Amino acid sequence: MSLTPTVAAQAAYIVAALLFIAALAGLSKHETAKVGLKYGMAGMGIALVATIWLAIDGDIQGSGLVLMLIAIGVGAAIGLWRARIVEMTGMPELIALLHSFVGLAAVLVGWNGFLQVEHRKNGEEWQHLDVLGTLGVHHAEVAIGIFIGAVTFTGSIIANLKLSAKINSKPLMLPGKNAINLGSLVVFALLTVWFCSSPGVVPLALATVLALALGLHLVASIGGGDMPVVVSMLNSYSGWAAAASGFLLDNDALIITGALVGSSGAYLSYIMCEAMNRSFVSVIAGGFGIEAPSGDDTDYGEHREINAEGAADLLKSAKSVIITPGYGMAVAQAQHGVADLTRKLREAGVEVRFGIHPVAGRLPGHMNVLLAEAKVPYDIVLEMDEINDDFADTSVVLVIGANDTVNPAASEDPGSPIAGMPVLHVWEAEHVIVFKRSMASGYAGVQNPLFFRDNTQMLFGDAKDRVEDILKAL
Repeated sequence: MSLTPTVAAQAAYIVAALLFIAALAGLSKHETAKVGLKYGMAGMGIALVATIWLAIDGDIQGSGLVLMLIAIGVGAAIGLWRARIVEMTGMPELIALLHSFVGLAAVLVGWNGFLQVEHRKNGEEWQHLDVLGTLGVHHAEVAIGIFIGAVTFTGSIIANLKLSAKINSKPLMLPGKNAINLGSLVVFALLTVWFCSSPGVVPLALATVLALALGLHLVASIGGGDMPVVVSMLNSYSGWAAAASGFLLDNDALIITGALVGSSGAYLSYIMCEAMNRSFVSVIAGGFGIEAPSGDDTDYGEHREINAEGAADLLKSAKSVIITPGYGMAVAQAQHGVADLTRKLREAGVEVRFGIHPVAGRLPGHMNVLLAEAKVPYDIVLEMDEINDDFADTSVVLVIGANDTVNPAASEDPGSPIAGMPVLHVWEAEHVIVFKRSMASGYAGVQNPLFFRDNTQMLFGDAKDRVEDILKAL
């Protein structure tokens, strides 16, 4: 068999898919993450070259080819620019925004498939699919691909706005919001049946508008405390949207890549829901992030304060220290100061480790990346399950910008919105120092009784400044 451009491209897509699988394997560990990224970039490069080769060999010539190359160049330039200027604190909202592009692309591919086939009922593609008996399958692919893409598009935009604090992170509480979501799915099913039986602009346009509205409402009705899961969920949606586009375009690379992203995103969402003691359905239904009715009325007593010098004195006499970072550390960009503090304490013979909650920050693995960026050794950065039993034997715990992930109400107050959520048991340590700007509740809007415990002292101010003050005092 001769090596035609089509055969060569399919072989290149298989190689790209294998590199994507290797990328996911590499990204599963700190030590191999950089290699994993390189595999992913190589795979995408091969897929792009193969696609351009197919386009040149096919019908795309002249101005069409030029437009495609311009689009690739513009996209690459914007991607490089955003990657260079984005702060680690802005990574969650950037990723949410990137998911929206995937969703929009799936919508456009779906409409293009409709215009090429269903809209041209006497066209060559229509007749070809009719002979093969797969015309109805193509109708369904168009409708489902557009639906998944549209939900991903508007949902990701709302997630971006919430994560960047451009809109309120509290859930949108419309009357009968669950009925709205379920009703939308039923209406979409009916529109799909209509479109498959009688393909036309009207049913497909109605399905598109419905999906755009559902994506907006779905994410708007989810509270701020669930946003890490939402980002992971949208990541999964974007994968399935890409896979749907792959079926429409008959592109194996898109199908395989979309399935990888969709399944890995779904599994990550499952892991995070387990870490929050919540079902995936309850996350979609929203409601997390609403304060308990007695949240503001409960009298927890008075909090105690400490200054940097006092904190330094406790650290000097400590045998073991655990640092539990949260999104506040990312906002203050305190990770480098925390890394310096860690090195100084370890040089003085103090055992220092980090406890990372699965949903610390607003993106899975956010804290791990920040600490790796600051050159904190991987072997002292432990997950919640690995370190939770050690707090009772710890001299000092530094809670830097964390709130909901160290809230004892999760295990002690059945009426709390976060009841049952696994948290870091920092309150079991001898001393707890909480770095916060104020006594305000966390991102989930739930008050934290930890701040009022007898063994807890509050160190107010910018986390980066306070860490530097402690370093000077040491």
